[in-house]
Amino acid sequence: MTVERFASYQDEIGQPVTAWALLYTVWAAVEPQAGREFVAAGAAQSQLTTKIRIRWRAGITSADRVSHDGRVYDVQSVIDYKSAHREVVLMCRG
Repeated sequence: MTVERFASYQDEIGQPVTAWALLYTVWAAVEPQAGREFVAAGAAQSQLTTKIRIRWRAGITSADRVSHDGRVYDVQSVIDYKSAHREVVLMCRG
């Protein structure tokens, strides 16, 4: 699983570039929590809430995203499980 953050930087010729940049790659337990389908503007859409557990890492925010097994998840909340700095639970949508 990879954790990515949206970043702005300049390429080798000085042009501004905005893209998702890799923060790090970690082992993770990915657990789908609930699926929900709804109709918005006449088109059927689905939404999946997923819980992702990783070892403690400081600095992950809800502005980051996670890529795992060909899917991309937007981080909705970051939880320091039991406030013990051993495990981080990411509640994601994707």
